Parts: sequence; structure tokens; C-alpha cells
Amino acid sequence: MSDEAELEALLRQLIVDWENEVVEFKAAGEDYSTGTIGKYFSALSNEANLRGNASAWLVFGVDNKTHTIVGTKYGKEPERLSQLKMQITRDTEPRSSFKDIHELNLPEGRVLMFEIPPAPTGLPVSWQGYWHGRSGESLVALTADKMDRIRSETDINDWTAEIVQDASLSDLDEEAMRHARSAFAKAHANRISEEEIACWTDQEFLNRARVTKNGQLTRAALLLLGKPEAVDKLPAGMFEMTWKLVGQENAYEHFGLPFLLSTTRLYRRIRNIQLRLLPPGQLMPQEVSKYDEQSVMEALHNCIAHQDYCRGARILVTEYPDRLVFDNSGSFFEGHPDDYILGDKSPDRYRNPFLVRAMGELYMIDRMGYGIKRMNEVQAGRYLPLPDYDLSEVSKVRLTMYGGVVDQEYTRLLLSNTGLPLPDVLALDRVQKGMAIPEDVVARLRKKKLITGRKPHLQVAPVIAAASDTKVEYVKAHNQDDMFYQRLIISYLEEFGSASRQDINKLLFTKLGDMLTDDEKNKKSRESSDFFEERGAYFQRGIAKVPRVGTEARLFCRIGDFRIRNGLLQNKTVGKQPFSILLTTI
Repeated sequence: MSDEAELEALLRQLIVDWENEVVEFKAAGEDYSTGTIGKYFSALSNEANLRGNASAWLVFGVDNKTHTIVGTKYGKEPERLSQLKMQITRDTEPRSSFKDIHELNLPEGRVLMFEIPPAPTGLPVSWQGYWHGRSGESLVALTADKMDRIRSETDINDWTAEIVQDASLSDLDEEAMRHARSAFAKAHANRISEEEIACWTDQEFLNRARVTKNGQLTRAALLLLGKPEAVDKLPAGMFEMTWKLVGQENAYEHFGLPFLLSTTRLYRRIRNIQLRLLPPGQLMPQEVSKYDEQSVMEALHNCIAHQDYCRGARILVTEYPDRLVFDNSGSFFEGHPDDYILGDKSPDRYRNPFLVRAMGELYMIDRMGYGIKRMNEVQAGRYLPLPDYDLSEVSKVRLTMYGGVVDQEYTRLLLSNTGLPLPDVLALDRVQKGMAIPEDVVARLRKKKLITGRKPHLQVAPVIAAASDTKVEYVKAHNQDDMFYQRLIISYLEEFGSASRQDINKLLFTKLGDMLTDDEKNKKSRESSDFFEERGAYFQRGIAKVPRVGTEARLFCRIGDFRIRNGLLQNKTVGKQPFSILLTTI
């Protein structure tokens, strides 16, 4: 919903209907508590799930007693709202965030409308470990009855477990069936021989592979093994995977049922050339494939297993010159990708448990959550940047898998030479990519002196740069302190006697860090020259005022009588004294 007129009409209708379990109004000052917003997010999201609503609403700028629009100053700075989204995502479980934050500037005042998604099927949303709900207009703990109702949804609503009444064995692809028997034999090699599996009828095999229910074909069976035309027996939707090439050349291809075969066919369309990398401690380059085949297949199978098929969306794989991007519909169902990187967490629940179980029987996934850990280890062992998950869209999971060097082999050298713990390497990898990291991780890296700078311009600290042979790049990108720029200006004035604003900009721009934008460089230049103007009202002995001489910049002393020490102009006999420089105003 983006049209302002529609939003205003919705707002006024919500005010007429007034508060219920899925709508909350607050006047909300600029310092309104993030913790309280988080509690309402949890409560409204859970209530929206229970009532089957597409959204719930938290509205700021409306008095909840008088029912009138009073306006709000909350979140006038975009950074404040961005930080709020990040904290909501970080402290909710499963991870969630606002669908959108709508701003309306009405004659009565400014209104913020926070659009909150319903809790995922089978998973109540908590805030900082506590589940919240509503009792009329009141914020309360989520009752046991409501929690059980949400949690029981998974068993009832597993889309993939539904029986397809008019489907038969003739709807299954023969090649997919042969491949499925072979894959089943690999998954059960230590228990069942290939000879025994070969003796089973198709019906018995399907029952053993757990793709049938009471002997009847399910939606999972058609997704994995169905003929392309069997898609017509599934509910309306885009049950396909699409490969899309973006770059100097553009192309695409759609891959329908059976998914058991389509993943391999899609992989073959990817341009997996050989890369030449120079590993640490070697003089000859080493050739590695641009993408690891098993990692790509792991990503594709995860997309199939965790897709929210109720949305009827396709799985999209976009191939860029230096990376692959995998998009599948539905929120990240259990926890957060970072929880699985070290292999410490295994999922307790799945969005599609019937399909996941069948894919495990057919040797497509491990069902223990080790896939993310393995993809990271493989990329690190191949000296390439680590995969990234993007959960910024509530109803989509996006995985980026890199097929080239992002920062001059920086990550591979860190992994090989410094012995840093993997969690720190993961965070530093994201810093080098210019990606955001949570505040607690920033604090940990600062304490270990692994990063410097201020957000959003975090940089890897010199000690790490030294370990990775990128000292020159670090110094080029890293800003010097204020005293450095002040000394440059003083040296310039000693040499030439005067300086315009344009002169100062030309002097400093080449010295400022590469990470700064032109606007930020202008600001830094102004701050450096303002240092002198702030001290320009007084001049040496007796703190006497100095008259301005036109608009010409001039150093009001004979340099021979003074010396520069620690960035201050000092009299040789008296010591530190205020001094004056007037800069031309352009």
C-alpha cells in the first residue's frame, strides 16, 4: 500500500473502528520506548495470525483517549527508523520486521503507520524472549491457549502434505523415478542394498521414500517427481525455478517439474568457469571453479525445502558476472542464518515438514542444519568471500553466493594467517563488504581492536590490515585525525600567506579518505578551517582582539617569531597563545 490517499482513508477508517486486537494508537513522543514498540510488534503480529489478517497496525500521532490526530515527532530522522527496523529484526524470534513504515503529513499533524505482518504459520513471535498478545485494547502476555493455537497450525496447514486426489503413478516422470531410487540407495547405503530397492514396485518405493500418504500421491510427490504437465493438478501458482543471466549478456530459462531433476538442469546453465587465485605461501596461481557445485545444489535444495508454496511464487536464481543470488518466498522459518554458521543449531520445526522429510529420504538435504556451515567452510577454503543472507524483506529469503574476489583476497588471507575465531572472521568479512553488523558485534570487535571508524564507515583495524598485506589500501581509505589537516593548512599559509575556501578544499580533498563522499569531504574541509576561525577572534599577548582586514585570508604574525608545535602556533618565549587566521568566505 503506497498511495497516500488510500493510506489516509485507511487511517480514518481505523480511527472510526478504533482499537481492537490488531490495531493500536499512540500519541508517541520522539523518545517513545523501542522496548514498548517491540512488545506491541509481538502482540499485534500474533493476533494478526490468529485472526487471519494480512497486516496489523501500530499508529503513532493519534491520541488513544480523544481519538484525534495530534501528530508525532517520533522518527523524523530516517536513521532512527532504520535503527528501529534493525532492532526489531534482531530481538524478535523468529526474525521479523515491519512490512513498511508509512508516513502521512496531514493538516492535523504527522502520522506514522507501522504495518506489521502476521506471525508465520506455526510460530508465535516473541520479543526479547517473551511472547505478547492482546486482551481487548490491553497489552498482555500471550495466553497458553493462543500459543497452542498458533503452534498447532504447522501440522494442520502443511501445504506439501496435501493429497492430490486425481493424481496417479502415470503423472510421475520416469527419469525422475530412476534418479530417486538411486538417491534413496545412497541415503540408506548402510541399511538397504541397491538390489533390494530395485525389487520394490513403484508404489512400495514411493511409500518407503515417504512421498505418499496412505498410498496416495501428495503435492510433495508431484513437486519432486511429477511430469511437467502434472503442475496442472496443483493449485494455481508458479511452481518453477527460473535462471536469469544479468550482465553484458542477458538470458533466462524456466525449469518446471520435476524439481528432483530441475536443480541439476538449472546448475548446468550457470557459467562456472575456472578462476586463478594466488593462495598464501605459494608463487604459482591455483585454479578453482567459480562456484562449488555442491554448495549451489545445497542452496537450490534449500530453496525448494523452505519455499512458502502458499504464496504461489517461483524460485529465482540470478547470475551476475561475480555472484549468484537465490530468492525464495517466505520468511526464514527457524531462527536466523547466523545461528547455523558454526553448526551448533539444528532446526526444531519446518514450514514444509512432509516435503523436508521426503527430500531427506532422497538424499537432497541433511535435515540437521549443516548446509549453511558447510557453504561457509567451502568458500573460506576456496579463498572467496563468504555467503550473505538478506532478510530485509519479510516474505523473502535472499542468499548471495560470491564467485569472485570482493576485496583483493583480503578474506582469504585473514582466514589463512591470523587464526581469528570464525565469528570474528564473519563480522570482518561483512565490514569489508560495507555491510551492517549488530551493535553487540561492533562492541566486541572494538574491544579486540579489530575495527576502527564510526558507523556507517567501519574499517578493519591496522593490525588486521598488516596481517593481510593491504596496509597501503588501509592508509589510503583511512581518515587522518583533525590535527593532521590543521597542520596542512598552517603549512600552506606559511608558504603562501593566504588561502581561499577553494584553495583549502583543493589542499585537503586529496588527503581525505577514499571512503568519504564529496559532501562528507566538503564538511571535513569546513571543520578543519573552522578550527582557525574559532580561534581567530583573539591574538597573542593580552588576548587582544584582531580587526578583520577585508575578506583576505591572512596569518596575523611574523612566522619567525613563532613556532608550530602539536598543531598550535606558539610564541618562542611566552608559550602557547591564541592566534588568528581569517579565511575568505566563498
